[in-house]
Amino acid sequence: MYRKAQDFLEDWGMNAQGTLRVMRAITDDKKHALIVEGHNSLSWLSWHLVSVAGAFGHFAELQIPAPGPDMPMPETMAEIVEMYEAVMEAYNKEAATLTDAQMEEEVQAFGGAMPRGKLLRMLVDHQTHHRGQITVLLRQAGLPVPPVMGPTKEMQQA
Repeated sequence: MYRKAQDFLEDWGMNAQGTLRVMRAITDDKKHALIVEGHNSLSWLSWHLVSVAGAFGHFAELQIPAPGPDMPMPETMAEIVEMYEAVMEAYNKEAATLTDAQMEEEVQAFGGAMPRGKLLRMLVDHQTHHRGQITVLLRQAGLPVPPVMGPTKEMQQA
C-alpha cells in the first residue's frame, strides 16, 4: 500500500514507462499472437491495461481518460499506445494532486472499501502481471523484448 503520493508517482512512472516500451514493441502483424488458443492476445492485453486503468482511476476518484467497457479495441497498436500514453499522463497529473492523507482515505472498489493507496498499489501490480505476459508473448512472436527491469537477452547479445 502506498502511504505517500510521491511513492506512487515514482513507482507509477517507472512501471508505466516499462509498459509503454513493451506495447511499442508490438507490431500490427504480430498483435494477434495468443498465450493459448482462445486466450489473451498481445493487443487484447495492451487494450486491457488501457481500459482497466480507467476503472482503477474511477475507483480512486481520479480523472483518467480511458475507454468504457463498450468501446471497441482500436485497429492498430499505435492507437492503443496513444491511449495508454494519455492514461500515463493523467495518472501523473492526477496523483500529483493527492495528499498523503488522501492515500489513506477509504474508497469503494471491487465490492468493498479500501485505502486509496492500496487500490493504487493494486493498479501497479495488475499492470506488472500483464506486462510480464506481454514480454513472454513478444518473444514467442519473434519480436525483440525491450528492457523493463534490466537488460534483456537481446541487449546481452548486442
